[in-house]
Amino acid sequence: MLIGVLHGPNFNVLERRDPALYGGLSLHELEARIRGWGEELGCDVLCRQTNSEGEYIEWCQELGESGDGLIVNPGAWSHYSYAIRDALELARGPVVEVHLSDVDNREEWRRRSVLMEIAAHRVVGKGPEGYREALEFLVRR
Repeated sequence: MLIGVLHGPNFNVLERRDPALYGGLSLHELEARIRGWGEELGCDVLCRQTNSEGEYIEWCQELGESGDGLIVNPGAWSHYSYAIRDALELARGPVVEVHLSDVDNREEWRRRSVLMEIAAHRVVGKGPEGYREALEFLVRR
């Protein structure tokens, strides 16, 4: 089983963002945890991060076709990128939307996700552990 994990903008500087909201880990540390959880659950995990929306869309298309499921955290793109939504609608496996912070209880503009209606599952505000929940959800399906 192959699960793609796609991180959007500003994850490359995750360790510099507010640790109370984002967990205080670097992207490298977060992805090491995700891969470890994947190993425990018996699945292969491919993690990618970009600050380029076009590249993110290409990965959604590529991993949506070749993977068994996707875990996506498009960051701010979650709130307005219908191009990413369109790409994820083509995924052959389920899509799980994850946010480290509790976007549903933050600024008004963060409370709307254009992905929430197409996501098979959504995890918000659980920090890095949200990725474990997302992996477990996909493995169970």
